[in-house]
Amino acid sequence: MRCDRVGWGAEAMRWAKAAGRGERRADLGTRIARATLIGAVGAFAKAVTAVLNRTTVYNSETLLRLVSSRPRGTPLLTVSNHMSTLDDPLMWGFKGFPTMDARLQRWVLAAEDICFKNSLLSYLFRLGKCIPITRGAGIYQPHMNEALQILSRGEWLHSFPEGKVSQERVPIRRLKWGTASLIVRSPVTPIVLPIVHSGFDKVMPEKPFLFWKRPLLPLCNKEVRIIVGEPLHFDIHSLKQTALSVSQKENEKEELRGWPALQPDGLEEVPQRWLYSTIAHKIQCAMERLRTRI
Repeated sequence: MRCDRVGWGAEAMRWAKAAGRGERRADLGTRIARATLIGAVGAFAKAVTAVLNRTTVYNSETLLRLVSSRPRGTPLLTVSNHMSTLDDPLMWGFKGFPTMDARLQRWVLAAEDICFKNSLLSYLFRLGKCIPITRGAGIYQPHMNEALQILSRGEWLHSFPEGKVSQERVPIRRLKWGTASLIVRSPVTPIVLPIVHSGFDKVMPEKPFLFWKRPLLPLCNKEVRIIVGEPLHFDIHSLKQTALSVSQKENEKEELRGWPALQPDGLEEVPQRWLYSTIAHKIQCAMERLRTRI
């Protein structure tokens, strides 16, 4: 019996849409499938990070506390550098972290062109609590609204604000503004927790390996370090007031792109740019301080 490819694609996309819903809105079948997938992926991450490689984590208690017992309704936004295609889930596989608990696991912004190439991948990554982001499509692309819904429910969202994988040992690059825009636009300002790691570039190198561009499986016996920083808190109301006053004095030389006014404050594009760049710079500085300790 031959499979109907068109029918399968449509059905898989319907499943992917259902799998993209939050835990509270997902049906029983989706919740079971999600728990199964995250349990399996979490076990894989545990094996690679905690057993097959030498991993040291600093200040892990802060991450554990914010993931499992932060105030109800308060969203958590973790940010980290991006050194390999397997940073997520491997960075959550250290000893003592609830990697296999689907209820506590993060949502994560994931590159659409890599993780959502077809219907099957879309379904699996959606089950894995991934939100597709189109690189280069700007901070107001449709799926950013989905990320805002995650934050509005007080859940945990992870972002790689540098925007792409880099295996060079260099300072933290200028961060994309999408993460900063989520902090500003979230109905409840999230707790922002910076994390920096090293060693996953050795576990999953991008450079040629034997006959392949990269190894087919993660490598073993590598040194991995993960440093969890202290929470960053942003007074968004005060920052908005400063953005308004600064934008009135400065001459904006860049071409405007027609961003929508920021509701409910009605901030136009110029103060938005100041706001996003200021928040992104503060996060970048916090990440860079962590990087210098590795």
